[in-house]
Amino acid sequence: MIVEERIYTTQPGQSAAYVAAYAAEGMPIQKRILGRMVGYYTTEFGPLNQVIHMWAYESLAERAERRAALFKDQGWLDYLKKVRPLIVSQESKLLIPAPFMNVKWQD
Repeated sequence: MIVEERIYTTQPGQSAAYVAAYAAEGMPIQKRILGRMVGYYTTEFGPLNQVIHMWAYESLAERAERRAALFKDQGWLDYLKKVRPLIVSQESKLLIPAPFMNVKWQD
């Protein structure tokens, strides 16, 4: 298992708008295609205006396959056009579980 952590920094004061748009349009598409949402968060302290989400995959190959399917979905592409103006920057990290982690994911 691997986990991808994505951090989006939004325009100042736009995190709530981004999260609302995601809940209404983006989340149903991503959950259907990506499958295993680990968490979805906003920041209150430290770097502000950030939205953090994490997705679990069995392997890098599964991640690549699911993300390719996501970018073939017209609804997802339409959603991206709406939210891109809200985003200042994006980070993506690959998290490898510690040896004692034995988490089983259900789609």
